[in-house]
Amino acid sequence: MSGILGKKLGMTSLFDDGGEAIPCTIIEAGPCYVTQVKTKEKDGYDAVQLGFDEKRERLVNKPLKGHLGKSGVKLLRLMREFSFNGKKMDVGAEVKVDIFQLGDIVDVTGKSKGRGFQGVVKRHHFGGVGMTTHGASDRVRAPGSIGGSSYPSRVFKGMRMAGRMGFEQRTVKNLKVVKVVPESNILIVKGSVPGAINSYLEITKAH
Repeated sequence: MSGILGKKLGMTSLFDDGGEAIPCTIIEAGPCYVTQVKTKEKDGYDAVQLGFDEKRERLVNKPLKGHLGKSGVKLLRLMREFSFNGKKMDVGAEVKVDIFQLGDIVDVTGKSKGRGFQGVVKRHHFGGVGMTTHGASDRVRAPGSIGGSSYPSRVFKGMRMAGRMGFEQRTVKNLKVVKVVPESNILIVKGSVPGAINSYLEITKAH
């Protein structure tokens, strides 16, 4: 398997042989279940659909219940596709964190923390305009002019302005696996990953 689904549990520090503290992220990786196998003959490409995190029956709609019913697995909350190499996997098979080993390099994808509606100073690191003197005490964090008058008489697309910040898909690449705990489905990687605690992650082996 090229990857697995998981959940961010938080951060901690581990110490290496030289006594240096290494900032790490703790991830609950799996167990995942194969909910569908896609083949080049039938679907045009080879892939495995994995499901993660059990879901209560009353929260599952009929299409999803029917899809998961075919595979005979539990009702799962999150499903993603991964490529696979080597032996073909069967529907219903279990994928655990032991697909990773100490020293592996992985890419982690998740949704960044949502910050809500923010102004240009926080969202784009503007320095603000003008001084607080001469009765302009309310303009320090203002964006300033956003467009011309007679030309172009419009605001260019992509103009950095206030708006919703965060909660975007982000990938952190080339993180080193520093510890694997198979009995607890725990994967510990060096560095930070996107998202808040208990947010979902995709962990894939770096190519």
